[in-house]
Amino acid sequence: ERPTGVPERFDEHVKLMYELQWLAFRADLTRVVTFMLGRELNFRTYPEIGITQGHHGLSHHADRPDQLELYSKLGIYQAELFAWFLQKMQETPDGDGSLLDHSLFLYGAGLSDPHRHAHTNLPLAVVGGRGLLNGGRHVVVPEGTPVANLLLSLLDKVGVRADTLGDSSGRVPLE
Repeated sequence: ERPTGVPERFDEHVKLMYELQWLAFRADLTRVVTFMLGRELNFRTYPEIGITQGHHGLSHHADRPDQLELYSKLGIYQAELFAWFLQKMQETPDGDGSLLDHSLFLYGAGLSDPHRHAHTNLPLAVVGGRGLLNGGRHVVVPEGTPVANLLLSLLDKVGVRADTLGDSSGRVPLE
């Protein structure tokens, strides 16, 4: 049955969006996707996982343990949805590997502590790209390193050479 609009449940909407991305990769219509789970002033609630507070208000947790626990639960929920997409990519054959093997994803947030609007030490994960990166590592960069340095390094890995990007000041060693 044809849907009448955007699914009401967050997980159904996100899975639908991931499904469209998977289809685009599978049909080789694109190898570049940008996807944001929600806008900055997001007041969405997540009753399907027991969160009735709006996302934005919850992000301003004031370091209160009960709020941090709920915010953590939300982060896990969103990461599990991304893992669902990655599994789908991994299970899809693509030449000598899978779609995940032949794709590179950057997943994370633009704020490390949304209560303080801190945009340093971002929680980011780079996934996929078999043979492009030495995986299973936690890379720590000097304080103040722009995220654009990581983006430049990832561009290098996929064969796109750029001298600078945004506020970049160099590259992040990914070897």
